[in-house]
Amino acid sequence: MLDFLRYMRRFSETVLVIVGLCILVPVASAAISEVKAVRLGIHENKTRFVLEIDQKPEFRIFYLANPNRIVIDLQEVSWKTAKTGNRSRGIIDNYRYGLFRQGTSRIVLDVKKPVKILRQVILSPSEGKPYRFFIDVAQTDQSSFLKSVKESRKQQLASLPTIIQDIPVPTTNKKWTVVVDAGHGGIDPGAIGRSGVHEKSLTLKVAKKLRDLLRSNPRYRVVMTRDNDTFLSLRERVNVGRKYKGDLFISLHADSIGRADISGSTVYTLSENASDDEADELAKSHNKSDIIAGVDLEEQDDTVQDILIDLAQRETMNFSVKFAKLLIPEITSSGMKTGSRSHRFAGFRVLKAPDVPSVLVELGYLSNRHDEKLLKSTMGQKKLASSIYHAINKYFDSLQP
Repeated sequence: MLDFLRYMRRFSETVLVIVGLCILVPVASAAISEVKAVRLGIHENKTRFVLEIDQKPEFRIFYLANPNRIVIDLQEVSWKTAKTGNRSRGIIDNYRYGLFRQGTSRIVLDVKKPVKILRQVILSPSEGKPYRFFIDVAQTDQSSFLKSVKESRKQQLASLPTIIQDIPVPTTNKKWTVVVDAGHGGIDPGAIGRSGVHEKSLTLKVAKKLRDLLRSNPRYRVVMTRDNDTFLSLRERVNVGRKYKGDLFISLHADSIGRADISGSTVYTLSENASDDEADELAKSHNKSDIIAGVDLEEQDDTVQDILIDLAQRETMNFSVKFAKLLIPEITSSGMKTGSRSHRFAGFRVLKAPDVPSVLVELGYLSNRHDEKLLKSTMGQKKLASSIYHAINKYFDSLQP
């Protein structure tokens, strides 16, 4: 069956090459720009979003629907000293910002009603103030807003290069390729713990420790979807696994819910029919990652619908379940609790590579005091990484003829 999955990878590579990767060309600058302040203001029949920055901003703006948003991309900036005020004012319901990908920062404005941009202005430094970039927005009707969405999408396709990457040909069949995916990142912090720690930081720390263990073993080649605080869309994460012909894809997360008494690790594998309501809600929450970061979901539809792909995915899911069953007892030995429902099923988009066995590991609950303490500690991170590593060894041992 592994030979069949490898055949399916070759079959679908032509489709993946057509899709490509759309990236922003980072703006070259001597140093990273520093944002001084972000604020909202209300003027007659309009709301103003203002950004104060020490270097002239290079930006592009586009609209997104479902939900309605305005997205501003600009050169990579630092937000460390930025003064921020009220995040909800006038027609703007909320805004968030962060690193979208290396070289590019992103601001996402959530709006209460359909809007149109009246003007966008850059003011040069004067009277001791840095560059000021602002946009004025006003209410419009939904039909006009959707026209703006469509037009901005055309402009993006015209201005962004499509990078067609060569699929690397393995030089040897002796190494198993393990893809380690640290959940969230950049503008998407993920869950936030009781102490204020971000899920994106903890998953990256565990991912790096797992990477180091795998690199120490010559039987493995390890690929990281991200190794810094940057954002990747769910589709990009899946494509990393397929591009590098992953033999196993492991996505690391840490959940947070309203109940402090719920704790422990859970391993999820793909199923369109969730095993329970909680699993279904968690999948929906994770699948919103692209919306949070201002990704255009209209461009994210699956492109491969062939029946052979469907057959491959069914068999891939069987391999995923096999690994999940090996992983759960290993996690228990790390000191992290696992319950009677420690293996669940749900429709996580990040697990949908049809030819790469994939699991999503919720390492613990940041809303639980014990779990958060373990996840924040270096020793706890090492134990969790080690437990996953041992499960990986057992999984590939079981595939040997």
